Amino acid sequence: MYLIIGLGNPEADYARTRHNMGFNVINKLAEKFDIQVNKAKFKALYGTGTINNEKVVLVKPQTYMNLSGEAVYEFVNFYKVENKDILVIFDDIDTAPGKIRIRKNGGPGTHNGMKSVVGCLNTTDFARVRVGIGMPEFKNDLINYVIGHIPDEEYEILQKGVDIAEKAVEEILKNGVDIAMNKFN
Repeated sequence: MYLIIGLGNPEADYARTRHNMGFNVINKLAEKFDIQVNKAKFKALYGTGTINNEKVVLVKPQTYMNLSGEAVYEFVNFYKVENKDILVIFDDIDTAPGKIRIRKNGGPGTHNGMKSVVGCLNTTDFARVRVGIGMPEFKNDLINYVIGHIPDEEYEILQKGVDIAEKAVEEILKNGVDIAMNKFN
């Protein structure tokens, strides 16, 4: 079984922000594979189903980004998931909009949601899909950039990254992280 976690912020105010790319990928997977992500447990919304013959739990933490690890930790412990079966999807300022990067492991970088996940799990040894949102024009405006409204033309570009990330998750489940990295990075 795979635990697939999309990072984001709850509430309608954040639905169309750069920081919610992880939620957007979970929503796309849920829609494509008819998985209802509407059950509440461990400070998250989740749903169970099957993707490419693999049982999955799709998770959207509802703790707000900076505390995402709290929900992730609870799900990992409840389902007794091994690190190799954890996949975290999140937005990344160091990747261009419309692009993704897959990693088998690694540090959280500057992403507060990933800092929380790494801190709560006490490991960096799990796969992740980083959905590119690009860098703001002014670095001191990072908070407004990630949680601010996205213009329509940019939203379309970001959605291309979400589409690619959804396909990458399918590839990971079908053929493993290494093959997915070779195909999508």
